[in-house]
Amino acid sequence: MPKKKLLDIFNATVYRDEKKVFDKLSLSIKCGESAAIIGPNGAGKSTLLKLLSREIHPTSKEGSFVKILGKQLPTLWDLRKKIGLISADLQAIFVPDISGLGVVVSGLHNSIGLFSHQEITESELKRGTKMLEYLGIQDLVNCRYRQMSTGQQRICLLGRALIHNPDHLILDEPTSGLDVRATYQYLKIIRELLCSGKTILLATHHINEIPPEIERVILIKEGKIFDDDKKEILFTNDKISEFFNIPLKISCLNGYYQVCSAKT
Repeated sequence: MPKKKLLDIFNATVYRDEKKVFDKLSLSIKCGESAAIIGPNGAGKSTLLKLLSREIHPTSKEGSFVKILGKQLPTLWDLRKKIGLISADLQAIFVPDISGLGVVVSGLHNSIGLFSHQEITESELKRGTKMLEYLGIQDLVNCRYRQMSTGQQRICLLGRALIHNPDHLILDEPTSGLDVRATYQYLKIIRELLCSGKTILLATHHINEIPPEIERVILIKEGKIFDDDKKEILFTNDKISEFFNIPLKISCLNGYYQVCSAKT
């Protein structure tokens, strides 16, 4: 039996505000198939992920579709139980005075904070505490969100995404704003999640931050799929130089690819 598809896009046209980002876009990603989506700023990476989270929608055209987990119109509640999302947009709008524990527990209510009308149970608080312990950030249990570093906020939001134990995670520029230490601490957790069987879609413009466990790479440029294949096929000097329009050299060390200028 063929694997169910996490994302199935055919001939889709997508606008953000008045700008056409994608025209006749087609792309398929199977459940269990993690992938890195690479592209320069403005290429369409975030828009693609917002299609998957249903934050934006394609224009209605006969013969075109965007299906998520096999459905064109899945309920948001159903999606949120099966797909965890972390993005800079979410990080920026979160309630500033919520505690680390509150950030994680808010994932059970699909909210950007905890509010007086919500009933928070002892069971939920225990689940949140266990998640903080799993991520090694139990010391943030009472820390206010606004007092955390960018990296601490990002890991708390990861806990929020994981509290439902979703099969799939969407990470939009997950290491943006993190220093080197925080970046690789974060990537260590992502690698553990990949090894545990989670499907992860990682959008970034940093090739060196793609975990070794992710084999498939989707290159997006100017709203089009430039190429889509395994890393070892796409990550060559010629292909990467063509993609970024600059002479580059690419190398691999311990499963991580590094890019540098081809000019001395």
